[in-house]
Amino acid sequence: MQTGIQQLLISSSLLLLVACGGNLLEKKKAELASLKETKVTTETRIAELEKEILLLDSTAIPPEKPKLVVTTPLTAAPFTHYIDLQGKIEAQNVSYVTPRGMGGQVRAIYVKQGDVVSKGKLLLKLDDAVIRQQLETAKTQLDYARNLYSRQKNLWDQNIGTEVQLITAKNNVDQAERQIGILEEQLAMTNVYAQVSGIADEVNIKVGETFTGSPMNGIRIVNTSELKAVAQVPENYLERVKVGSPVKVILPDISKTFNTKVSVSGKLIDPNSRSFYIESKMPSDKQIRPNQIANIRIEDYTVNDAITIPVNTLQNDEKGKFVLVAVNENGKLRAKKRPVETGELYGNELEIHKGLQAGDILIIEGFQGLYDGQLITTSL
Repeated sequence: MQTGIQQLLISSSLLLLVACGGNLLEKKKAELASLKETKVTTETRIAELEKEILLLDSTAIPPEKPKLVVTTPLTAAPFTHYIDLQGKIEAQNVSYVTPRGMGGQVRAIYVKQGDVVSKGKLLLKLDDAVIRQQLETAKTQLDYARNLYSRQKNLWDQNIGTEVQLITAKNNVDQAERQIGILEEQLAMTNVYAQVSGIADEVNIKVGETFTGSPMNGIRIVNTSELKAVAQVPENYLERVKVGSPVKVILPDISKTFNTKVSVSGKLIDPNSRSFYIESKMPSDKQIRPNQIANIRIEDYTVNDAITIPVNTLQNDEKGKFVLVAVNENGKLRAKKRPVETGELYGNELEIHKGLQAGDILIIEGFQGLYDGQLITTSL
Protein backbone atom coordinates (compact mmCIF):
# COMPACT_ATOMS: atom_id res chain seq x y z
CA MET A 1 0.00 0.00 0.00
CA GLN A 2 2.73 2.39 0.97
CA THR A 3 4.72 1.46 -2.11
CA GLY A 4 1.84 2.38 -4.39
CA ILE A 5 1.43 5.79 -2.76
CA GLN A 6 5.17 6.49 -3.22
CA GLN A 7 5.04 5.66 -6.93
CA LEU A 8 2.04 7.95 -7.36
CA LEU A 9 3.86 10.84 -5.69
CA ILE A 10 6.94 10.33 -7.87
CA SER A 11 4.87 10.35 -11.07
CA SER A 12 3.12 13.55 -10.06
CA SER A 13 6.42 15.27 -9.32
CA LEU A 14 7.82 14.34 -12.76
CA LEU A 15 4.76 15.73 -14.50
CA LEU A 16 5.09 18.99 -12.59
CA LEU A 17 8.76 19.35 -13.51
CA VAL A 18 8.07 18.77 -17.22
CA ALA A 19 5.32 21.37 -17.21
CA CYS A 20 7.52 23.97 -15.53
CA GLY A 21 10.44 23.27 -17.91
CA GLY A 22 8.26 23.86 -21.00
CA ASN A 23 7.09 27.28 -19.77
CA LEU A 24 10.70 28.36 -19.08
CA LEU A 25 11.87 27.43 -22.62
CA GLU A 26 9.16 29.52 -24.22
CA LYS A 27 10.09 32.46 -22.04
CA LYS A 28 13.76 32.17 -23.05
CA LYS A 29 12.90 32.04 -26.75
CA ALA A 30 10.66 35.06 -26.45
CA GLU A 31 13.34 37.02 -24.61
CA LEU A 32 15.98 36.17 -27.29
CA ALA A 33 13.72 37.28 -30.11
CA SER A 34 13.06 40.57 -28.33
CA LEU A 35 16.75 41.25 -27.84
CA LYS A 36 17.52 40.54 -31.54
CA GLU A 37 14.83 42.95 -32.65
CA THR A 38 16.18 45.56 -30.31
CA LYS A 39 19.72 45.00 -31.66
CA VAL A 40 18.63 45.57 -35.29
CA THR A 41 16.77 48.70 -34.36
CA THR A 42 19.75 50.01 -32.40
CA GLU A 43 22.25 49.35 -35.18
CA THR A 44 20.00 51.06 -37.71
CA ARG A 45 19.65 54.07 -35.50
CA ILE A 46 23.41 54.20 -34.89
CA ALA A 47 24.06 54.31 -38.64
CA GLU A 48 21.46 57.05 -39.12
CA LEU A 49 22.96 59.14 -36.33
CA GLU A 50 26.47 58.79 -37.78
CA LYS A 51 25.28 60.10 -41.16
CA GLU A 52 23.45 63.01 -39.55
CA ILE A 53 26.50 63.92 -37.47
CA LEU A 54 28.76 63.88 -40.60
CA LEU A 55 26.37 66.24 -42.37
CA LEU A 56 26.11 68.62 -39.41
CA ASP A 57 29.75 68.53 -38.28
CA SER A 58 32.11 69.58 -41.13
CA THR A 59 35.11 68.74 -38.95
CA ALA A 60 34.01 65.09 -38.98
CA ILE A 61 34.18 64.78 -42.84
CA PRO A 62 37.60 63.53 -44.01
CA PRO A 63 39.19 65.80 -46.69
CA GLU A 64 38.72 64.60 -50.31
CA LYS A 65 41.98 63.48 -51.92
CA PRO A 66 42.37 64.77 -55.52
CA LYS A 67 43.37 62.38 -58.30
CA LEU A 68 46.41 63.22 -60.41
CA VAL A 69 45.64 63.76 -64.13
CA VAL A 70 47.26 65.22 -67.24
CA THR A 71 45.35 67.84 -69.23
CA THR A 72 45.71 69.77 -72.47
CA PRO A 73 43.84 72.84 -73.75
CA LEU A 74 41.79 72.36 -76.92
CA THR A 75 42.32 74.63 -79.92
CA ALA A 76 40.69 74.81 -83.34
CA ALA A 77 43.07 73.67 -86.07
CA PRO A 78 42.94 72.28 -89.63
CA PHE A 79 41.94 68.62 -89.80
CA THR A 80 42.34 66.41 -92.86
CA HIS A 81 41.17 62.86 -93.42
CA TYR A 82 43.09 60.67 -95.84
CA ILE A 83 42.43 57.30 -97.43
CA ASP A 84 45.67 55.35 -96.96
CA LEU A 85 46.45 52.84 -99.69
CA GLN A 86 49.39 50.87 -100.98
CA GLY A 87 50.10 51.19 -104.67
CA LYS A 88 53.00 51.29 -107.06
CA ILE A 89 54.63 53.37 -109.76
CA GLU A 90 53.94 52.51 -113.38
CA ALA A 91 55.08 53.98 -116.68
CA GLN A 92 52.53 55.88 -118.73
CA ASN A 93 53.89 54.34 -121.93
CA VAL A 94 54.80 50.64 -121.92
CA SER A 95 55.05 48.99 -125.32
CA TYR A 96 55.85 45.50 -126.54
CA VAL A 97 57.86 45.40 -129.75
CA THR A 98 56.04 43.62 -132.58
CA PRO A 99 57.01 42.82 -136.16
CA ARG A 100 55.31 44.65 -139.00
CA GLY A 101 54.62 41.38 -140.76
CA MET A 102 54.16 37.82 -139.59
CA GLY A 103 57.52 37.75 -137.84
CA GLY A 104 60.24 35.22 -138.42
CA GLN A 105 63.36 33.56 -137.17
CA VAL A 106 65.78 35.88 -135.37
CA ARG A 107 69.20 36.21 -137.03
CA ALA A 108 70.64 39.07 -134.93
CA ILE A 109 69.77 41.05 -131.76
CA TYR A 110 71.03 44.62 -131.35
CA VAL A 111 69.70 45.43 -127.86
CA LYS A 112 70.06 44.02 -124.38
CA GLN A 113 68.04 44.47 -121.18
CA GLY A 114 68.55 47.90 -119.60
CA ASP A 115 69.69 49.66 -122.78
CA VAL A 116 68.38 53.14 -123.52
CA VAL A 117 66.42 52.89 -126.76
CA SER A 118 65.60 55.74 -129.14
CA LYS A 119 62.64 55.68 -131.48
CA GLY A 120 63.74 54.17 -134.82
CA LYS A 121 66.62 52.14 -133.37
CA LEU A 122 67.19 48.75 -135.03
CA LEU A 123 66.45 46.05 -132.45
CA LEU A 124 66.25 42.74 -134.35
CA LYS A 125 67.13 41.28 -137.71
CA LEU A 126 64.86 38.46 -138.94
CA ASP A 127 65.66 35.84 -141.56
CA ASP A 128 65.30 37.36 -145.07
CA ALA A 129 66.89 34.71 -147.35
CA VAL A 130 63.67 33.66 -149.10
CA ILE A 131 62.54 37.25 -149.68
CA ARG A 132 65.91 38.19 -151.17
CA GLN A 133 65.66 35.30 -153.62
CA GLN A 134 62.15 36.36 -154.57
CA LEU A 135 63.38 39.93 -154.99
CA GLU A 136 66.19 38.85 -157.34
CA THR A 137 63.70 36.86 -159.41
CA ALA A 138 61.35 39.84 -159.59
CA LYS A 139 64.17 42.12 -160.73
CA THR A 140 65.02 39.71 -163.53
CA GLN A 141 61.36 39.64 -164.58
CA LEU A 142 61.29 43.42 -164.53
CA ASP A 143 64.33 43.65 -166.80
CA TYR A 144 62.67 41.21 -169.18
CA ALA A 145 59.39 43.16 -169.15
CA ARG A 146 61.19 46.43 -169.78
CA ASN A 147 63.10 44.90 -172.71
CA LEU A 148 59.87 43.65 -174.30
CA TYR A 149 58.20 47.03 -173.79
CA SER A 150 61.16 48.84 -175.37
CA ARG A 151 61.04 46.59 -178.43
CA GLN A 152 57.25 46.91 -178.72
CA LYS A 153 57.48 50.67 -178.51
CA ASN A 154 60.09 50.81 -181.25
CA LEU A 155 57.81 48.77 -183.47
CA TRP A 156 54.87 51.00 -182.59
CA ASP A 157 56.90 54.06 -183.50
CA GLN A 158 57.43 52.45 -186.93
CA ASN A 159 53.68 51.81 -187.18
CA ILE A 160 54.24 48.09 -186.69
CA GLY A 161 52.08 46.11 -184.29
CA THR A 162 48.91 46.99 -182.41
CA GLU A 163 48.17 49.39 -179.59
CA VAL A 164 46.98 46.48 -177.45
CA GLN A 165 50.41 44.87 -177.72
CA LEU A 166 52.06 48.11 -176.57
CA ILE A 167 49.66 48.55 -173.66
CA THR A 168 50.14 44.94 -172.59
CA ALA A 169 53.92 45.31 -172.62
CA LYS A 170 53.67 48.52 -170.53
CA ASN A 171 51.30 46.80 -168.05
CA ASN A 172 53.76 43.94 -167.59
CA VAL A 173 56.47 46.45 -166.67
CA ASP A 174 54.18 48.15 -164.14
CA GLN A 175 53.23 44.83 -162.54
CA ALA A 176 56.88 43.81 -162.23
CA GLU A 177 57.74 47.14 -160.61
CA ARG A 178 54.86 46.78 -158.15
CA GLN A 179 55.98 43.25 -157.29
CA ILE A 180 59.49 44.50 -156.55
CA GLY A 181 58.02 47.23 -154.35
CA ILE A 182 56.07 44.63 -152.37
CA LEU A 183 59.12 42.41 -151.92
CA GLU A 184 61.30 45.35 -150.88
CA GLU A 185 58.67 46.25 -148.25
CA GLN A 186 58.63 42.65 -147.02
CA LEU A 187 62.43 42.74 -146.88
CA ALA A 188 62.25 45.91 -144.78
CA MET A 189 59.90 44.10 -142.38
CA THR A 190 62.73 41.75 -141.45
CA ASN A 191 64.30 44.73 -139.67
CA VAL A 192 62.47 45.33 -136.36
CA TYR A 193 62.75 48.92 -135.14
CA ALA A 194 61.72 50.60 -131.86
CA GLN A 195 58.53 52.61 -132.29
CA VAL A 196 58.98 54.53 -129.00
CA SER A 197 61.88 55.83 -126.93
CA GLY A 198 62.60 54.43 -123.49
CA ILE A 199 64.44 51.63 -121.71
CA ALA A 200 64.53 48.00 -122.86
CA ASP A 201 62.96 46.66 -119.68
CA GLU A 202 62.72 43.07 -120.93
CA VAL A 203 64.53 41.24 -123.74
CA ASN A 204 63.16 37.70 -123.79
CA ILE A 205 64.23 36.57 -127.25
CA LYS A 206 67.32 34.74 -128.52
CA VAL A 207 68.96 34.22 -131.89
CA GLY A 208 67.35 31.26 -133.65
CA GLU A 209 63.96 31.69 -131.95
CA THR A 210 60.85 32.76 -133.80
CA PHE A 211 59.83 36.35 -133.09
CA THR A 212 56.10 37.12 -133.27
CA GLY A 213 55.83 39.97 -130.75
CA SER A 214 54.48 37.85 -127.91
CA PRO A 215 54.94 39.52 -124.48
CA MET A 216 56.32 36.24 -123.16
CA ASN A 217 58.90 35.98 -125.94
CA GLY A 218 59.84 39.46 -127.05
CA ILE A 219 61.02 42.93 -126.07
CA ARG A 220 59.31 45.42 -123.73
CA ILE A 221 60.20 49.13 -123.83
CA VAL A 222 59.28 51.39 -120.92
CA ASN A 223 59.25 55.16 -121.27
CA THR A 224 60.34 56.39 -117.81
CA SER A 225 59.91 60.08 -118.66
CA GLU A 226 56.16 59.82 -117.93
CA LEU A 227 55.24 57.90 -114.79
CA LYS A 228 52.08 57.47 -112.73
CA ALA A 229 51.10 56.17 -109.30
CA VAL A 230 48.32 53.58 -109.34
CA ALA A 231 46.23 51.93 -106.60
CA GLN A 232 42.96 50.13 -105.92
CA VAL A 233 40.44 52.02 -103.75
CA PRO A 234 37.75 50.18 -101.71
CA GLU A 235 34.30 50.66 -103.25
CA ASN A 236 32.87 52.39 -100.16
CA TYR A 237 34.97 55.45 -101.13
CA LEU A 238 33.50 55.60 -104.64
CA GLU A 239 31.68 58.91 -104.03
CA ARG A 240 34.55 60.47 -102.07
CA VAL A 241 37.36 59.95 -104.57
CA LYS A 242 37.10 61.89 -107.82
CA VAL A 243 39.33 63.22 -110.58
CA GLY A 244 41.18 66.18 -109.06
CA SER A 245 41.24 64.86 -105.46
CA PRO A 246 44.58 65.83 -103.81
CA VAL A 247 47.02 62.95 -103.37
CA LYS A 248 50.27 62.49 -101.47
CA VAL A 249 52.52 59.82 -103.00
CA ILE A 250 55.16 58.62 -100.53
CA LEU A 251 58.07 56.56 -101.84
CA PRO A 252 59.69 55.00 -98.75
CA ASP A 253 62.63 53.55 -100.68
CA ILE A 254 63.94 57.00 -101.58
CA SER A 255 62.31 58.89 -98.66
CA LYS A 256 60.44 61.31 -100.90
CA THR A 257 56.87 62.63 -100.93
CA PHE A 258 55.15 64.07 -104.00
CA ASN A 259 51.95 66.13 -104.07
CA THR A 260 49.77 65.37 -107.06
CA LYS A 261 46.09 64.78 -107.95
CA VAL A 262 43.88 61.93 -109.08
CA SER A 263 44.02 61.99 -112.89
CA VAL A 264 41.94 58.85 -113.52
CA SER A 265 39.18 57.43 -111.31
CA GLY A 266 37.55 54.26 -112.52
CA LYS A 267 33.82 53.67 -112.19
CA LEU A 268 34.00 49.90 -112.64
CA ILE A 269 34.12 47.83 -109.45
CA ASP A 270 36.36 44.77 -109.50
CA PRO A 271 34.09 41.88 -108.41
CA ASN A 272 36.95 40.06 -106.69
CA SER A 273 38.58 42.86 -104.68
CA ARG A 274 35.49 45.14 -104.47
CA SER A 275 37.65 48.10 -105.41
CA PHE A 276 38.16 50.54 -108.27
CA TYR A 277 41.26 51.81 -110.07
CA ILE A 278 42.84 55.26 -109.68
CA GLU A 279 46.01 56.79 -111.04
CA SER A 280 47.93 60.03 -110.52
CA LYS A 281 50.56 61.52 -112.80
CA MET A 282 54.00 61.79 -111.22
CA PRO A 283 56.45 64.66 -111.73
CA SER A 284 59.73 64.00 -113.48
CA ASP A 285 62.38 62.65 -111.12
CA LYS A 286 65.38 60.48 -111.97
CA GLN A 287 65.05 58.55 -108.70
CA ILE A 288 61.56 57.29 -109.52
CA ARG A 289 61.44 53.87 -111.14
CA PRO A 290 58.54 51.81 -112.49
CA ASN A 291 57.21 49.17 -110.06
CA GLN A 292 58.43 51.07 -106.98
CA ILE A 293 56.21 50.58 -103.92
CA ALA A 294 54.20 53.73 -103.14
CA ASN A 295 52.15 54.72 -100.09
CA ILE A 296 49.24 56.70 -101.48
CA ARG A 297 47.18 59.11 -99.36
CA ILE A 298 44.05 60.47 -100.99
CA GLU A 299 42.59 63.55 -99.30
CA ASP A 300 38.83 63.07 -99.10
CA TYR A 301 37.80 65.40 -96.23
CA THR A 302 39.23 68.59 -94.74
CA VAL A 303 38.12 71.24 -92.20
CA ASN A 304 40.00 74.46 -91.51
CA ASP A 305 39.02 74.94 -87.83
CA ALA A 306 38.14 71.57 -86.32
CA ILE A 307 38.23 70.50 -82.68
CA THR A 308 40.01 67.17 -82.35
CA ILE A 309 40.89 64.89 -79.45
CA PRO A 310 43.07 61.80 -79.00
CA VAL A 311 40.78 58.88 -79.83
CA ASN A 312 41.71 56.99 -76.65
CA THR A 313 40.13 59.72 -74.47
CA LEU A 314 36.65 58.97 -75.84
CA GLN A 315 34.48 56.92 -73.43
CA ASN A 316 31.01 55.39 -73.55
CA ASP A 317 28.26 54.82 -71.01
CA GLU A 318 24.54 54.05 -71.16
CA LYS A 319 23.85 57.62 -72.31
CA GLY A 320 26.36 57.59 -75.17
CA LYS A 321 29.82 58.98 -75.94
CA PHE A 322 31.57 61.42 -73.61
CA VAL A 323 34.93 62.82 -72.56
CA LEU A 324 36.17 64.25 -69.26
CA VAL A 325 37.30 67.86 -69.00
CA ALA A 326 38.83 69.80 -66.11
CA VAL A 327 36.63 72.62 -64.72
CA ASN A 328 37.51 75.10 -61.98
CA GLU A 329 34.71 75.27 -59.37
CA ASN A 330 35.18 77.57 -56.41
CA GLY A 331 38.93 77.39 -56.71
CA LYS A 332 38.99 73.60 -57.00
CA LEU A 333 39.69 71.60 -60.15
CA ARG A 334 37.06 68.95 -60.84
CA ALA A 335 36.43 66.42 -63.59
CA LYS A 336 33.25 66.96 -65.60
CA LYS A 337 31.53 64.76 -68.15
CA ARG A 338 30.94 66.24 -71.59
CA PRO A 339 28.65 64.35 -74.02
CA VAL A 340 30.06 64.66 -77.54
CA GLU A 341 29.17 63.99 -81.17
CA THR A 342 32.09 62.64 -83.17
CA GLY A 343 33.11 63.09 -86.80
CA GLU A 344 35.95 61.66 -88.85
CA LEU A 345 38.87 59.70 -87.44
CA TYR A 346 42.35 59.77 -88.93
CA GLY A 347 45.30 58.21 -87.16
CA ASN A 348 44.97 59.10 -83.47
CA GLU A 349 42.94 62.27 -84.04
CA LEU A 350 39.13 62.18 -83.69
CA GLU A 351 37.05 65.10 -84.92
CA ILE A 352 34.39 66.46 -82.51
CA HIS A 353 31.29 68.05 -84.02
CA LYS A 354 29.45 68.96 -80.80
CA GLY A 355 30.17 69.03 -77.06
CA LEU A 356 33.59 70.71 -76.98
CA GLN A 357 34.99 74.07 -77.97
CA ALA A 358 38.32 75.86 -78.13
CA GLY A 359 39.61 76.63 -74.63
CA ASP A 360 38.18 73.51 -72.94
CA ILE A 361 40.73 71.60 -70.85
CA LEU A 362 40.68 67.94 -71.88
CA ILE A 363 41.89 65.24 -69.50
CA ILE A 364 44.18 63.05 -71.59
CA GLU A 365 45.78 60.88 -68.87
CA GLY A 366 44.39 59.56 -65.62
CA PHE A 367 40.77 59.74 -66.83
CA GLN A 368 40.19 56.03 -66.27
CA GLY A 369 37.94 55.55 -63.26
CA LEU A 370 37.16 59.26 -62.82
CA TYR A 371 33.57 60.15 -61.99
CA ASP A 372 31.67 63.32 -62.72
CA GLY A 373 32.59 65.99 -60.17
CA GLN A 374 35.66 64.22 -58.75
CA LEU A 375 38.41 66.45 -57.37
CA ILE A 376 41.53 66.35 -59.57
CA THR A 377 44.99 67.89 -59.69
CA THR A 378 47.62 68.32 -62.38
CA SER A 379 50.60 68.35 -60.01
CA LEU A 380 51.78 66.38 -57.00
